[in-house]
Amino acid sequence: MNKLLEDKKAAVIFVAPAFLLFTLILFVPIIQVIYYSLCNYSGLTKPEFIGIKNYINLFTNDETMKIALKNSVFFMVFSAVTQQLIGLLLAVLLTNISWGRNLFKNIYYLPCVLSSAALGLLWAFLFNPKIGINQLLGYFGIQGPNWLFSTKGLIPLPMWVIGFVALWQYAGQTMMLYMAQISGISRDIYEASYIDGASKAQSFRYITLPLIRPMLVTTLSLNCIGSLKFFDLIYNMTQGGPNHTTEVLASHLYMQGFQYFKYGYASAISIVLLVLCLIVTIFINRFIKIETYEA
Repeated sequence: MNKLLEDKKAAVIFVAPAFLLFTLILFVPIIQVIYYSLCNYSGLTKPEFIGIKNYINLFTNDETMKIALKNSVFFMVFSAVTQQLIGLLLAVLLTNISWGRNLFKNIYYLPCVLSSAALGLLWAFLFNPKIGINQLLGYFGIQGPNWLFSTKGLIPLPMWVIGFVALWQYAGQTMMLYMAQISGISRDIYEASYIDGASKAQSFRYITLPLIRPMLVTTLSLNCIGSLKFFDLIYNMTQGGPNHTTEVLASHLYMQGFQYFKYGYASAISIVLLVLCLIVTIFINRFIKIETYEA
């Protein structure tokens, strides 16, 4: 192995395919998008370089962008907090039971593998003001709200509804990751703590939480980045409406690029989204310390 590592030609041969794929599939498109974001480009004509005008318009004249940015940040915070808490709670509960563990694990994880487009249509039907949940509430004399059509409040009701639907769909993914990490902790550590008089709550606080911190960074990064890029459920449930109140960065990007054919403007939105993802990732890795523990 040492000889192989010392052989620079062999290293280049092994690294070259992955580096080529990375360059062609990821790096080159990013460079192209950065260039297009500085152009007036419709996809049908030659890009016209206009400098940072797209970015100026984005943050000064685009009211929908302000709504989309606010909703994306809200959705990221809401999803990160709720999915971490619910996912960790489910993981702890399922790792401490023997009967029915696999059954409940599959039930909670099942929504993650279902089509988001189909789930969006399903939940849009359930939250329809005239049928679904409101019809059920009507049997008890309760007037249901306009789940997906309300525009009141700093964060309108439809965004909360979509947040809870996303929690229902993706909490199982966080649960599975935490279960994998918790299952890797030696039972001897817990048994030693119980012998020393620690309760289960104390063992969870002083043993489980520190040892799953590396997975916390992973799941939190996945939750935050996935939330910032979130598109499918929102598009299928509200299409950014009513009156753009449920727009997020990804849906605004889609509308500008594929509905209005403003590819240069859409590229500027994508760069803002990329920068936000990088900032969030750096923030998480900077402020969540990972320590090495030896059993």
